[in-house]
Amino acid sequence: MYANISFSRFCDAFHAMDRGDQFSYHGKKALYDYLEELEDSTGAPVELDVIALCCEYTEYESAIEAASEMSDREPDPEEEEDANEEDALDYLRDRTTVLEVDGGGVIIADF
Repeated sequence: MYANISFSRFCDAFHAMDRGDQFSYHGKKALYDYLEELEDSTGAPVELDVIALCCEYTEYESAIEAASEMSDREPDPEEEEDANEEDALDYLRDRTTVLEVDGGGVIIADF
């Protein structure tokens, strides 16, 4: 049995599982919007499993940070930051699901 939930109840579910700090407020919003779009595009309901979401997705302050961790390489400090961020986003998009977070940062699927 599935029920539609609001963004507020989505956030409450994270707090109820002691995972309220797993994602930023804007990160939770990006994840919530993504899951709603996924339901709409596939026609299949998505189960809210907070622990699974915390295991399957990770939030980073920048795409550069996420790409560096994913590839185990350090960013080149000689390159422009904006170019690095765009290159990092391209690198991530070629390898996984990337959700851009309002105010900066990204959430990536850990697969």
